[in-house]
Amino acid sequence: MMEKKTQFNTWYVFIAVLVILLLQNMWAQYQQTEPISYSEFELLLKEGKVAEIEVGEQHIRGKLKSPTRDGRINFVTTRVDPALANELAKYEAKYTGVIETNFLANVLSWLLPIIVFFAIWLFLFRKIAEKQGGLGGFMTVGKSKAKVYMEKDTQVTFDDVAGVDEAKKELEEVVAFLQRPEEYGRLGARIPKGILLVGPPGTGKTLFARAVAGEAKVPFFSINGSEFVEMFVGVGAARVRDLFDQARQKAPCIIFIDELDALGRARGAFPMGGGHDEKEQTLNQLLAELDGFDPGQGVVLLAATNRPEILDPALLRPGRFDRHVLVERPDRAGRIQILNVHVKKISLGKDMDLDVIASITPGFSGADLANLVNEAAVLATRRNAAAVEMDDFNNAIERITAGLEKKNRLLNPHEREVVAYHEVGHALIALALPGADTVHKISIIPRGVGALGYTIQRPTEDRYLMTRTELETKLAVLFGGRAAELLEFNELSTGAADDLAKATELARSMVTRYGMEERVGQMTYEEQPNPFLDVPDRIRTRQRDYSEETAREIDCAVREILSAAFKRATETLTQHRAVLKETAQRLLQKETLTADELPVLKPTSSANTAV
Repeated sequence: MMEKKTQFNTWYVFIAVLVILLLQNMWAQYQQTEPISYSEFELLLKEGKVAEIEVGEQHIRGKLKSPTRDGRINFVTTRVDPALANELAKYEAKYTGVIETNFLANVLSWLLPIIVFFAIWLFLFRKIAEKQGGLGGFMTVGKSKAKVYMEKDTQVTFDDVAGVDEAKKELEEVVAFLQRPEEYGRLGARIPKGILLVGPPGTGKTLFARAVAGEAKVPFFSINGSEFVEMFVGVGAARVRDLFDQARQKAPCIIFIDELDALGRARGAFPMGGGHDEKEQTLNQLLAELDGFDPGQGVVLLAATNRPEILDPALLRPGRFDRHVLVERPDRAGRIQILNVHVKKISLGKDMDLDVIASITPGFSGADLANLVNEAAVLATRRNAAAVEMDDFNNAIERITAGLEKKNRLLNPHEREVVAYHEVGHALIALALPGADTVHKISIIPRGVGALGYTIQRPTEDRYLMTRTELETKLAVLFGGRAAELLEFNELSTGAADDLAKATELARSMVTRYGMEERVGQMTYEEQPNPFLDVPDRIRTRQRDYSEETAREIDCAVREILSAAFKRATETLTQHRAVLKETAQRLLQKETLTADELPVLKPTSSANTAV
């Protein structure tokens, strides 16, 4: 390296000497040349003192026979038109030529087209680069796209997060370490390198991460997992390196990677999907960065996903993502806390009872509840109300769960009657069988895309386990609509298509996943679905790893379960035939019946109709 540097310096000195010699030569020639006027040149020419002449387009150069007083022998003058020179010579005036030139105009005539062309090219280049996901130039494709929120920009604290107290306690430790690292590590404990937030969509994983940054009052780097990978090979790994470099410079800080499954998918798990070299290279760089940074510097990595089952095992091992925090859908008490947070922004009526709203919204996530409050406020605004009433929340729940009312969708009288008996059939089975969810409301007003009527059931409490008896009751309720149609009209319609799909899915799960059929044994035949994504079985691709004989036994068992549920629903409605007719007629008149307007039935013992 030293030898190469010496050679460079030598050439530099050599070129400098040449330039100096050239300038010195030009200066010497200038000193030896005498600029004279054209009239003086003609006088010298007439006196015979000129030895040599070089005639150019604009100048005349030459040598004198004898030097001038100051020792110069060369001269130069500017040419003048001969006719004009003869005319001027008559008056014995001193005259010389002047070359008229517009230097600025000549320069602009060359530079201006170049500047305009370069500006147009740069504008088009930036537009194309932005559409391709760049930052305005190919030199920045390796830069991280993380959005940096400083302390004053986050504006989210743990007060804005409610309903998930256990997860909040887990993350409060991270805040304590970032605020007081010496006190937290007095017993030798270290903060986890990475914390993975796992849970269904809409439960507040991203909000949790921003709340941690807001509580700790540190910079917050937020980026999506899909933003690492581009069309250029190696860009993802470069962005990972750049992200961690920026974080180290601003430590203490928090890095948050949303949708980690887009970046951390298990390597080699999907061989039929084509090459994933770029994604794997990006993941390898992330693993290396997790091994390389010291959490004692105050850099904490948070990530969120709702598909933890497809993440690479190397990403989840201790020393990388040490702690997994489950952010579940809130229970009843949690829903009340979340509603209290969101209703602060609206005006509530005197009849509002958030406990009732929480009880009729099981399974709602934090995002669902926020949307519910907003929809209720919109409905109240639409009717020019002074405050949001309980009816607004009930209508908002129906709109979210069943869809928008379609009052302009007119049904002929026979179809309307079929729909009424169908919905009353669902409701009466739920009222007659023990263990069924409470019926909240039934209606024959069309809603949504294809619903000609609907029955809303609400569980009285949050449930986490269900027995076979309860599942069989659920199947009977699903078949209640079709059984009512058959009893009253002695024919079947297409209105039960969705009920049949749900019943078939539930019965197949009882056989293939829950091991509730003795004929096929206490074993599972299908993989458990993702617990955080509500993807129906009919959409998922099943991978069968059992014989044709076993498949036939499964089909027969599913068919028998469904047949028994349909028979049970038919027998129950036969026992309450008069109530079915009377309730259907009232529904045809009022179009909507609430829980208070439904008949009270004595629950039928399930022993006589056991499946």
